Amino acid sequence: MQLTENQKQRYLRNTILPEITEKGQEKLLRAKVLVIGAGGLGSPVLFYLAAAGVGNIGVIDDDVVELSNLQRQVIHSEKNLGEKKVLSAKEKISALNPDVNLKIFDLRANRETLKKIVADYDFILDATDNFPTRFIINEIAHAEKKPLIFAAVKGFCGQVSVFKSYEKNNPCYACFNPNIVDENFSLPLSEKGILGAVAGIIGALQATAAIKEILGIGQGENGGEKGGEKESLVGKILIFDFLKNEFRKVKLQKNPSCKICCHS
Repeated sequence: MQLTENQKQRYLRNTILPEITEKGQEKLLRAKVLVIGAGGLGSPVLFYLAAAGVGNIGVIDDDVVELSNLQRQVIHSEKNLGEKKVLSAKEKISALNPDVNLKIFDLRANRETLKKIVADYDFILDATDNFPTRFIINEIAHAEKKPLIFAAVKGFCGQVSVFKSYEKNNPCYACFNPNIVDENFSLPLSEKGILGAVAGIIGALQATAAIKEILGIGQGENGGEKGGEKESLVGKILIFDFLKNEFRKVKLQKNPSCKICCHS
């Protein structure tokens, strides 16, 4: 496909980047990305993927918009209260960029539903807020051999990583967090505090990591290119603590006892 004149103007600030160019923009427009969750992380992720010109986006969420969501879930507004989040998200994305083919899935992500949907997408973004669903997403992404771009946020802290456990000796999410929990596990409300701006920052970083994966930026030998000038987050996790203003990048190891990626 070739960019139209309208698209050349819309994506000009993308295409003048030497890492993207018009060829890269065409790749973004062809990309198929599934975003699981339309909340605090999903809001910035969806906005920035759509603005960047990712052409095919699926979003899964079965929740409705509540007043307490609006502190961080900036894709929704008061007029959407009581409305399904996927419908609210579709309205905003359609208004932002008509190039985007946004498909909505008003359902809860579980093993049965997720496996069917994941097959139609090339990249999976975990923008959920609970541990049971994260483990299910990791399991399906590994089994279906799909790159998993992961993010999590709590309070003033956040994490971002990319998992490709089906390649080489790369770890999966369960290698990083082996404390697999059952589907009834839930944190108490007192432990669910999030500063909205932190969710926005982490979601933007997650979207950036996804765009890099789509474009293949930083996927040379050992995750880098040209001596490490460009680097992927595969096998690494970025950890942010905004109270302490600390940023760390930690290398992750594959767990030889992992029940997901070493015994599948």
